[in-house]
Amino acid sequence: MKTIVGISCPVVNASYGNWERRSALLPFDYIEIVEAAGGVPVIIPPTESSEEIVERIDALIISGGPDLDPSSYGHKENGSIDYSLEQDDSEFRIVKEAINRDMPILGICRGMQLMSVLHGGFMHQHLDSTDDFKEHGKYWGEFSEHKVCVEKNSLLENLMGKMINVNSYHHQGVANAGSLSITGYSEHDNLIEAVERPDLKFFLGVQWHPERIEHLALFTALVEAARS
Repeated sequence: MKTIVGISCPVVNASYGNWERRSALLPFDYIEIVEAAGGVPVIIPPTESSEEIVERIDALIISGGPDLDPSSYGHKENGSIDYSLEQDDSEFRIVKEAINRDMPILGICRGMQLMSVLHGGFMHQHLDSTDDFKEHGKYWGEFSEHKVCVEKNSLLENLMGKMINVNSYHHQGVANAGSLSITGYSEHDNLIEAVERPDLKFFLGVQWHPERIEHLALFTALVEAARS
C-alpha cells in the first residue's frame, strides 16, 4: 500500500483561463517531492470538516502560506499582513487530530510557526522591524540563503547533519516555541529555524522551504515514519 500524505493549503484568489476564482492552491513543488519520497500527495483545503480527512491519510504536511492571525497567540496586530481565520482554524484542528493519532507531521515555514503557537509559543510579526533580526533574509517573492546550526541528538541532526544550507523566504519568525524542543537556529542571528516534539513518532517543523531545495531526506523520513 502506498503512503498517503495530506498537505494543507490556503484558499486564495487565482486566475486561470478566463476565470478568476477563489481557489484552494498549493505550489506543485510539494506534490513532486512527496511523490519522489514515495508518498501519494493529497491536498487538504481549509474546511469545517478538514480534520475528518486525517482519518484517511498516513502522514501530514502543514505547508507554507499566509501569516497566522495574531489573536491565535494572544497578541494584537503589529506587522502581520495577510492572515486567514479559516485556514488557522482548519490547520489547528488537523494538527491536533494528527497528534492524537501519533501521525507523522512535517511543518514547513508557516507550518512550523503554527506548530509553535499550538504549543504555547508566539511570533515576531515582522523581522525587519525586530531588533537582532532586521537583516535576516528575503521575502515578498525573493529568496535568500543562510546556514542553520542543528542541535545534537535531534531528529533533524539525524536526517540532515549538524549544519544545513537553507533558503529563507519569510517576514515573520518564531519568537517562542512554547513547549516544543528548539533544534535549529540561524547561524548569523540565532532565529529559531527548527522545532521538534521528541515524545511523538515524527514531529518536525522547519522555517525554510525544503520542497524547493535538495532536502528530500525530510520527506523520505516522513513517509518512512508513517510506514513504521
